[in-house]
Amino acid sequence: MVRIRLRRTGSKKNASYRIVVADERSPRDGRFIEELGYYNPLSNPVELKVDVERANDWIKKGAQPTETVKSLLKKAAD
Repeated sequence: MVRIRLRRTGSKKNASYRIVVADERSPRDGRFIEELGYYNPLSNPVELKVDVERANDWIKKGAQPTETVKSLLKKAAD
C-alpha cells in the first residue's frame, strides 16, 4: 500500500520533515515515490509548504495519509 508520510531530514535535535509518497514497506528515510512538500516545526512561524493538489490526486488513487500528514494537509488547505 502507498502512504503519504513524513521523512525526517536535518541534523540531530534540529529536525525538519519532507512530506513524501512512499510504499509502506520502505523505511522512514528510505526510498520514496514523490516529494509533495516540506514541514519545519522548529522555525517561528512554522514553515509548511504542500502541493495540496498532488496530495489529493494521490489520495484519489488510494494513498493513505498518516494522522500527522492528514492534520498538516488540513492546515495547508486553509
